Amino acid sequence: MTLGSSQARKARLQIHPSPGPHNSLHYFPQVTGGMLRVAWHSLVIQLARYTPWLAVKRWLYRSIGVTVGGYASVGLMVMLDVFFPMDITIGDEVIIGYNTTILCHEFLRHEWRRGPVVIERDAMVGANCTILPGVVIGAGASVAAGSLVNRDVPAGAVVAGVPIQLIRSGQKEGTE
Repeated sequence: MTLGSSQARKARLQIHPSPGPHNSLHYFPQVTGGMLRVAWHSLVIQLARYTPWLAVKRWLYRSIGVTVGGYASVGLMVMLDVFFPMDITIGDEVIIGYNTTILCHEFLRHEWRRGPVVIERDAMVGANCTILPGVVIGAGASVAAGSLVNRDVPAGAVVAGVPIQLIRSGQKEGTE
C-alpha cells in the first residue's frame, strides 16, 4: 500500500486565477464571501480554539458550516480554515491534536486554490500538524505529530514527516 498521489489531492482542488494584477491574497474579500463573513468565521474559530468543552467546540464549528461527527475531539488551539470552514468534514470519533492547522485554501502569487478536507471516522491527527486543501485522511488512519499532510492518507495507515511518508500500511479487518 502506498500513500495517495498528490494528483488525487490536486484533482479535488478548484483552481482560480488571481482576479486582478496583484497577488491573489490581496483579493480575499472578493473570493471568500466578504470581510464580514471572514470576520465572523475568525471570531467563532478563535473562541473554539480556547474552549476546553468538546461539545461546545463541536457546536461552534457546526455553526459556521463545518461537518463534525459525533464524539469528535478537536484539541486546544486547532486552527481551522477561516475562509472556507464549510469545506471541512471531521468524522465520528476523530481526534485532532493541539495546534494543528487545517487549510481548505491556498493563495499563491497568480492563482488561488480551494478544496475540501475530509478526516474520516476514527482517524487521529497528532499535535502541530498542517493539513493542506483537498486531502482525505482515511478511516482509522494516524498522522504523527508535526507532520505536513500534503496528500491522501489511506484508511488505517500510519504516516509521519514533512511531507508525510508511509510508516505502516492499514491492517485488514480481523488481522493483527
